Amino acid sequence: MIVEVVAIRILSPYYGNTIYTASSVIGTVLAALSLGYYFGGVLSDKYPYHKVFYSIIFISGLLVIFVHLLNVSMLPVFSLFFSIKTGPLISSLCIFFVPAFFLGTLSPFAIKLHRVKSAKSGVALEAQQFNVVNKKEGLPLQAGDQIGRRSGEVFFWSTLGSIAGSLASGFILIPFLGIHAIIIGTGLFLMLWGFCGFAFFRPKKTTIIIMALFLIYAIFLAWFYLPQKPVGVLYQKDGVYEKIRISEGDWKGREARFLFQDMSYSAAMYLDSDELVYDYTKYYVLYKLFNPEPKNALVLGGGAYSIPKAFLDEPSNMQVDVVEIEPELLELSKIYFRFQDNPRMQNHIEDGRRFLTLNPQKYDIIFSDVYYSLFSVPMHFTTKEFFDLAKSRLQQKGVFIGNFGGSLYGDQASLVVSEMKTFKESFPNSYFFAVNSPDFPKIQNVIFLGINDEKKLDFTAKEIVKNSNEIINMLPQKNIDLAKLDFSKAQKLTDNFAPIEHLVGKVISGWYQ
Repeated sequence: MIVEVVAIRILSPYYGNTIYTASSVIGTVLAALSLGYYFGGVLSDKYPYHKVFYSIIFISGLLVIFVHLLNVSMLPVFSLFFSIKTGPLISSLCIFFVPAFFLGTLSPFAIKLHRVKSAKSGVALEAQQFNVVNKKEGLPLQAGDQIGRRSGEVFFWSTLGSIAGSLASGFILIPFLGIHAIIIGTGLFLMLWGFCGFAFFRPKKTTIIIMALFLIYAIFLAWFYLPQKPVGVLYQKDGVYEKIRISEGDWKGREARFLFQDMSYSAAMYLDSDELVYDYTKYYVLYKLFNPEPKNALVLGGGAYSIPKAFLDEPSNMQVDVVEIEPELLELSKIYFRFQDNPRMQNHIEDGRRFLTLNPQKYDIIFSDVYYSLFSVPMHFTTKEFFDLAKSRLQQKGVFIGNFGGSLYGDQASLVVSEMKTFKESFPNSYFFAVNSPDFPKIQNVIFLGINDEKKLDFTAKEIVKNSNEIINMLPQKNIDLAKLDFSKAQKLTDNFAPIEHLVGKVISGWYQ
């Protein structure tokens, strides 16, 4: 279970944390285990020996080490050629199938060898129940061996171990060690366990020497291929929900610092100023068209805390609540992105939708920036139920501002147009702005603006066309004419039916066209 849980995290940076990734890993592991159970049963009948059992454990550990090597060498290449639909399945089969198969053969062996009692000599058969022709190893089971009880005991301890492995992975190992250390540690543990168990039954010295050499070689490979922090990377760690990386580079001719979550740009900061880097973040100022003096704001998705910092710098002295599910990001924003503690900001480490459900407070502004990547679109933030909930948490004249991504035209438009259709049912008074251009044919950021009021935007009004803020005075050029979009094939997204990964797959399939 440790390998299965970590496998999803291994694939996520390349294919996203989608239902395709989870289904591919679970399906691959189950298929490998089922075949392992079958062939393990056949093998245990033919070679019912402890030495074979511990040899399989040793080989399984060696194969788990190779999972790490394939992760480092194969996945970056595979992700260039396979989509988020087919890529996870192909990668899972190539990387995880064989180790899971070998691990699956162990359960039948454990049941077979369960009739052997441990004694001071290492192996003592229950002579009253078994025929003995080999003093060191057991023979096939005879009638009256209580095979049901023995099988139940093996599967009880096996399932208990799986529970412990899955819980330990999620609550301890991934947050504190990272996936590379987990895979390497698991592989070395299995190899050491298999080596010690094999040696206990006094095999030939040559065999022991060969296994010891393989163990040393595995330790060398694990150490040699342990990923080092690349040049230019300031911070790198596996977070609770995604891989976090902070690096520096160039953005539009200026030096900047970037936050990556998995393989997606999540946030950025210029090194020479606090000016917002990404254009979509600058649309937070839209609230000024409806309520220039807001008392409070809610930001869903902290990232590098660029939006909270911008709200706190506004002259209105508003209170700002930030909901960020990744626990480390606030401290990282203080260290790497010049964010400073402010008594007007309260941080909540929680899922944004859960926060809205449990917190009845109403806000003048809700800014949603949880859609940081097409590879990891959180389904429960795209449905009508979520938009209804968000609207219910707005004050009169309050605004919801959300950042989405997609293409407006062609088959790839099905994602963002479906989201627009859903959004308009919750916010009849709403507008949509293309960050690049309404005529831009490829993927871009699309800003959703929902107003909890009947006031309409007049794009010819002086407060817009003569506004000193470039984002506001460019709204007429960025406004998307909904009459030009085809809503007939768009789907309303609900908690019951929101095929987000399927729609994202259409977008990404046309990415390079």
